[in-house]
Amino acid sequence: VSTQSTGALTLGWAPTFVGYSMQGIGKFGFYELFKNVYSGILGEENAYIYRTSMYLAASASAEFFADIFLCPMESVKVRIQTTPGWETTLRAGAPRIMREEGINGFYKGLSPLWARQIPYTMMKFACFEKTVELLYKHVVPKPRSDCSKLEQLAVTFTAGYIAGVFCAIVSHPADSIVSKLNANPGGGVVSAAKELGFAGMWKGLAPRIIMIGTLTALQWFIYDSVKVAFRLPRPPPPEMPESLKRKLAAQ
Repeated sequence: VSTQSTGALTLGWAPTFVGYSMQGIGKFGFYELFKNVYSGILGEENAYIYRTSMYLAASASAEFFADIFLCPMESVKVRIQTTPGWETTLRAGAPRIMREEGINGFYKGLSPLWARQIPYTMMKFACFEKTVELLYKHVVPKPRSDCSKLEQLAVTFTAGYIAGVFCAIVSHPADSIVSKLNANPGGGVVSAAKELGFAGMWKGLAPRIIMIGTLTALQWFIYDSVKVAFRLPRPPPPEMPESLKRKLAAQ
């Protein structure tokens, strides 16, 4: 591999690392927060009945705030990777955007980033939660409480990969538009979409499915492993509350 090719592979690594680290911490942290908040608002029975809607609302709320952390770094990263002759490092790229465009330059892509990431994260969390529930119900031959930590983490990885596949499909068109916008700072969302066309917005989906599936599985695996390592609460898949069972039995 030539020196130039090796450099190209690592272009934008710093804003990618910083941005997605901040976004990931915010996303998972805010998700747990909003899930608890919405669960408390709904009450035990409704939180179970409408749990998928709760997952969707909590993940959308979490991603809304997490993207505010990500957007500046995403703006620097995409310009480094897609604009010939532009800066090649975070420490040079960020000041240049501030100097030439001001703070708005960092957040120009926020709306399309929300359009890409919020559906992505809603699918990521809701699909993961439901897949875990279904795996323990129909695939794993014993209750979660009887599974070893390694077996539980294997379920987490599998559910994460399945969720990642759906995430990639849902978010791919908006991801293509975001990349186009950052590569052409003077354009808008509608013009970028028209320039790409329907086929262009879906170009590269197959490798993205493989990449996002693997990354999502690893994210959930690491997140769950951290909980195991620090003995943090790891609630089992939701079960119908006893009060709701009694109500249904009485009908």
